Amino acid sequence: MNNLIRLVEGQACIVDDDPWQLQGEESGAPLILPLAAWRERQSAEVLEGRATSVDGLLLQVDDEPEALQPFLASLPLIAIDFPSFRDGRGYSQAYLLRTRLGWRGELRAVGDVLRDQLAHMRQCGFDAFAVRADKSVEDALKGLAGLSVLYGRSAIEPRPLFRRGRLKEESL
Repeated sequence: MNNLIRLVEGQACIVDDDPWQLQGEESGAPLILPLAAWRERQSAEVLEGRATSVDGLLLQVDDEPEALQPFLASLPLIAIDFPSFRDGRGYSQAYLLRTRLGWRGELRAVGDVLRDQLAHMRQCGFDAFAVRADKSVEDALKGLAGLSVLYGRSAIEPRPLFRRGRLKEESL
């Protein structure tokens, strides 16, 4: 997948050798499939959580994250589709996967992903970003530095700022 940024130990890196391909792209690589297609291709062991899938899963805007709960242990990667930069449902899906369902694997934003969205996507729990092909991935890296202080809670920092400040004062 081109124009990919991944967070590695909290640092954003451009990925040159990502093997994953969305369904319909190059063949021979591991695929990222919509939920129905993913289910069809899996063995009983994968569907029962006894084996890891070779395919990643593409969560589309109308899919419910809770539907993935039986398969989370079998998934190597979850990609969330942003069909338009104006569509914010992917933020909610990511937040639910990270906070309510406890997903700890790679969570990738795909589709109409732009620089201005990356800092907010990171706060919702994304750790990989497939920036739109017609945009500069080097320029998009700057989008991850967009928020220096986050006031509210997020998937990566569940305490709001006023709680973080009080904890610092109490520890003195």
